[in-house]
Amino acid sequence: MRYDRFADLALEGRLPSREDLLAVLRAPDGDVPALLEAAFRVRRHHHGVRVQLHRLINAKSGLCAEDCGYCSQSKVSAAPIDRYPFLSIPRLLQAAREAKAARALRFCIVNSGRGPTERELDQVAAAVEAIRAEVPINICCCLGLLTEAQAHRLKAAGVERVNHNLNTSPRFHHRICSTHTFADRVRTLQAVRRAGLSTCSGGIVGMGETDEDVVDLALHLRALDIDSIPVNFLHPIDGTPLAGTRTLDPRRCLKALCLFRFALPAKEIRVAGGRELNLGSLQPLALYPANSIFIEGYLTTPGQEAPAAHRMIADLGFEIDETSPAAGRGD
Repeated sequence: MRYDRFADLALEGRLPSREDLLAVLRAPDGDVPALLEAAFRVRRHHHGVRVQLHRLINAKSGLCAEDCGYCSQSKVSAAPIDRYPFLSIPRLLQAAREAKAARALRFCIVNSGRGPTERELDQVAAAVEAIRAEVPINICCCLGLLTEAQAHRLKAAGVERVNHNLNTSPRFHHRICSTHTFADRVRTLQAVRRAGLSTCSGGIVGMGETDEDVVDLALHLRALDIDSIPVNFLHPIDGTPLAGTRTLDPRRCLKALCLFRFALPAKEIRVAGGRELNLGSLQPLALYPANSIFIEGYLTTPGQEAPAAHRMIADLGFEIDETSPAAGRGD
């Protein structure tokens, strides 16, 4: 198969057919180099060889009443994680300083739970205002389900972007969560967009979904015109319902990243949770389709430290992107 045809379509702004997208996921393992070459053509056209670094902090851990089966913080998880209420402003400010020192372009504040209480929203807003006053870094928040009024409150405080992952297709969603719906997640993203905030939404590959589900997720993200797409690979944490689920290998992960690049050619695509576990020694190859990574860990699992990520990027001949007009008070 001539995978460069998929790149040609993407560069023309045209969506490959559903059959073509499925063919990416079902490509023989020996075709992965050709897939990566085609995806890199699209990535290089839109993003050059720049790589964005993101760093997050779990501002409130555990204590969640939702039943997401992949999550160590949910009410159905018995994982031995730290559980604590919302962190103090000095602690979040220090974490933002550390993110900037690690050359991160964006700092993400994550709050567990279905959605923020008014008190938590006030705490987030106060923390964001303190960070914006001192640290020239973009700020993203991931706070669960939001109303448009709550999204406006975040924007007024200085939040630039909100993350709320679709996670999977509408068909498969009920298999991983029953306490909220796929439509609930879509409504949050629509509220975020109406409030004038940048949108971040992606999914998790490897939860038992079909190829069709992965393609459906990519198509929904395209239809919603999401700005930034984190592609997570399931890290099956002991104590969660999906513990022991291991369906991925590095080649499957790379095919999925190529699929998202062909379906969402101009967007920021980030290799997110599970990168280290599932890609292993092939992590550098992920940056041929993707242009963004998390550094220094995730919500309850560790990740690649910043110096190692810097070396990986340099070894590829790529460069870290530290510029953004949204950072600081001067935008």
